[in-house]
Amino acid sequence: MAPQMIFVNLPVKDLDASKAFFVKLGFSINEHFTDETASCVVISDTIFAMLLTEEKFKSFTAPGKEISDATKTTEVLVTLSAESREKADELADAALAAGGGPAKEPMDMGFMYGRSFTDLDGHHWEVFWMDPAAAQG
Repeated sequence: MAPQMIFVNLPVKDLDASKAFFVKLGFSINEHFTDETASCVVISDTIFAMLLTEEKFKSFTAPGKEISDATKTTEVLVTLSAESREKADELADAALAAGGGPAKEPMDMGFMYGRSFTDLDGHHWEVFWMDPAAAQG
């Protein structure tokens, strides 16, 4: 059985700027699933963010539903694991340097550490590391 994949679909105002933002974070673009209305950001072998123009995004939603303005409301938190505290910091720092914004203060519980940021459209991203020994116990 193939591993299950996740495709997080996000509406964006400026597709080219959003693609550039995620490339600056070290992710790649799958050009086979990219056109002038959508772009597939490859986060890992099983995790993808589909950046969709607002018009394209709206074509997938239920009739009559509005697109949330992520700069004003929170509909979802996208959370990624990191292999170390340093990798969590690297990704969050890269997001801030690429034009993203801070979302919350860093969280440090000793055995678990996390950072957060918003992308160019205000979508809230979390990146965290957890001590594997703590996760087992």
